[in-house]
Amino acid sequence: MTLRVRDSCLCLHTQRAARAIARRFDDALRPIGLRSGQFSLLISLNRPEPPTVGSVADLLEMDRTTLTANLKPLERRGLLNVTSDAQDRRVRRLSLSEEGLLLLEQAIPIWISTHEAIENGTNSDVDALRDELNSLAKVAGVEAKAQV
Repeated sequence: MTLRVRDSCLCLHTQRAARAIARRFDDALRPIGLRSGQFSLLISLNRPEPPTVGSVADLLEMDRTTLTANLKPLERRGLLNVTSDAQDRRVRRLSLSEEGLLLLEQAIPIWISTHEAIENGTNSDVDALRDELNSLAKVAGVEAKAQV
């Protein structure tokens, strides 16, 4: 059974690939003091209107508790602001601070070059790969929600 899982488990293979890709981005972003997950969080806040915690959690496929824990170091660094919604004080909205926006401006060219290097290094049709990963996420998400 161990060999079957090693050779065929979609979860194992996607996690391994995700970790390897994240390490590559971590290494590239390290000079500006960011990790790949922090970049993803900051870029998800770069919107015309400040998103809610819930909408960012949904976008990143994270539970709110994990998202909140990941937001705290960025907030302490002064990279983002957490404010209450004007209509519903219980809802928290997230926005980039000026420092966060400046750091994101430094990070984007690093992300672009790293992303291009990874895409150019694969033998796969990356657009088809993205489509397959999105499809897999939808199927897994629908099944997980059905089990709750």
